[in-house]
Amino acid sequence: MAEEEFAITGLSPSYAFIMMSLNKADDMTPGELAEIMLLTPSTITRLVEKLERKKLAKRTFEGRNTLISSTEKGKALNNIILKAWNNFYQRYKNILGQEISTDLTEKIYNAVRLFENSKS
Repeated sequence: MAEEEFAITGLSPSYAFIMMSLNKADDMTPGELAEIMLLTPSTITRLVEKLERKKLAKRTFEGRNTLISSTEKGKALNNIILKAWNNFYQRYKNILGQEISTDLTEKIYNAVRLFENSKS
């Protein structure tokens, strides 16, 4: 279902989720994205390289630090990504029902927030 809904973005759900994360922040490190995505920083680097080729994300290097940010083209895609996310939610809500879907979505968002807060 997710692949079908995110097809309107031209991205897989994983790439779309990275773009949503980048669009919420000014910039992020590969480690920060790795925590959110539950992937290794090296995997994030490979994913970001593909987003760079599509001109949706860019990396800047400050000494030993790498910062990843969304480009204007990436930011312009945000509304379509959010629409795909909402369509995906509606589809699984129709299968699971409102209560379970709401609970599932809240747990996912809470988990992401815990990861984001753990770096503070």
